[in-house]
Amino acid sequence: MNLRSLLAPGALSLSLILAACGTAPSAPPAAQSGQQLEFKLASGTYNCENQVRVRVDREIRNQVNSGISLNWNGGSYRLVRDASSSGLPRFEDRASGLVWIDLPWKSLLLDGKTNTPLINECRPA
Repeated sequence: MNLRSLLAPGALSLSLILAACGTAPSAPPAAQSGQQLEFKLASGTYNCENQVRVRVDREIRNQVNSGISLNWNGGSYRLVRDASSSGLPRFEDRASGLVWIDLPWKSLLLDGKTNTPLINECRPA
């Protein structure tokens, strides 16, 4: 089959081309299996945008029962690992509504009630 025959008018050819273009990307392996990703990240101070600093102390016991202590804006918060559909590390304090997304290349703090970023571009000092 050559390119000319693929581009020739015809419902079958057109539908095959459109179907190939419209194929959705597959989900990450962790999301497909329900498994949560684990990154070996250190505790310490994080420098964030606008010269904001956050202290993160990790208390990882196992995938199901892990958490962090987060010191930010004069307060201290205990956030527990919340299983995310993507498998990415997500820690939440339900009382304050804070959510810490923990990635190797950067982390961020969200207001979990509005999903608004509070601090972005956080990297270990």
